[in-house]
Amino acid sequence: MTETADELSTPLGQQTERQKRRFRLPFTAIQALAVLFGLFLVAFLAIALFTDNPLGGEPVVRVALRKPAADEKQPAAASRHTEQAAKSASHTPTADNKTVTIIDGSSGKRQDVVIGGDVADKAGAEPAPAMTGIDPRLLEKSRYGMIPVVADGLKPFTVYAADADRTKAAKMPVVAIVVGGLGVGAAKTADAIMKLPPAVTLAFTPYGADPTKLAERARAQRHEILLQVPMEPFDYPDNDPGPQTLLTTLTPEQNIDRLYWHLSRFQGYAGIANFMGARFTATDTVMQPIIREAAKRGLGYLDDGSSPRSAALSLTAAQSMPFAKADFIIDAVPTSAEIDRTLVKLETLAKERGLAVGVASALPVSIERIAAWIKTLEARGIMLVPLTTAMLKSKSG
Repeated sequence: MTETADELSTPLGQQTERQKRRFRLPFTAIQALAVLFGLFLVAFLAIALFTDNPLGGEPVVRVALRKPAADEKQPAAASRHTEQAAKSASHTPTADNKTVTIIDGSSGKRQDVVIGGDVADKAGAEPAPAMTGIDPRLLEKSRYGMIPVVADGLKPFTVYAADADRTKAAKMPVVAIVVGGLGVGAAKTADAIMKLPPAVTLAFTPYGADPTKLAERARAQRHEILLQVPMEPFDYPDNDPGPQTLLTTLTPEQNIDRLYWHLSRFQGYAGIANFMGARFTATDTVMQPIIREAAKRGLGYLDDGSSPRSAALSLTAAQSMPFAKADFIIDAVPTSAEIDRTLVKLETLAKERGLAVGVASALPVSIERIAAWIKTLEARGIMLVPLTTAMLKSKSG
């Protein structure tokens, strides 16, 4: 009866059951996602701004090496395999022990670990083979391979300088041409070696697949060669010269260690040159140890002239180091007309000052125009000389 009365007394259109109340969050799903994204962004910025990483985020490999215990025995099968391998000379590793450097990615601390020669070979740590025509007295072993050194009063700068009539060069205007960027790209390197006369100096980067073979070929054609050392530009790392680049953020010891890696890539060069490096060459504190080390090893230094703020002139003078700075980048605009115009400027400067130095890349158009221009030099009373001859003339002048 009660239920019937309630139904009769309920106004029309209204339900007697009380609807359940739904729980609602004080914010929407979109608002929640926006908050989460904001927190992620703040965390990312905090890591980027306050995390100390002296290596600039460069890739780092950590290697775990376990030294077997003295009483640890090989399994019988492994022992038999070792004995069989020892009987075959073709399978017996004969390489010397190598050193692997483990770098702490956060602190930059380095730790050298000596491993067996066979393991190092598998890791690709085999140093470059010695080149023919290289004086072994002028080589010193580093953990990366052989690097130049002064010995018995001999310096790589003088021993590996190309032949030139320096008496004649002292009496007339001279021009030195350096073509760089070689070693990466066998075809363009071969063109520069074969199409340019021996008096043109060739500069090799350390990144070629087989720099020793190409540098050896250049020396066989009587070219003197330089090693280009990658250095930090102002827009690094957006513009990255390559692995083992010398950086302003590293310690002098770290940069010299990287220099050794470059120096070991091949032998027979009379000097080094910067590869990029506008920021690095303008920073005295990081540039000075590199110049001091190169001078100690009997090398000359070429500044490619790309940075007006380079400190190389004063630093090399303090070390009595052979030095030259490029007056013109011949193919800054790589067209035939612009290259020809720059070569005329180079010629004019040589007549006015008695000496001019130009640098170029191994572009086909550059090689073609430089080779054609060189053929006209003698008739114009200008002598083409290797870079080392220009350095010596500049120093004596």
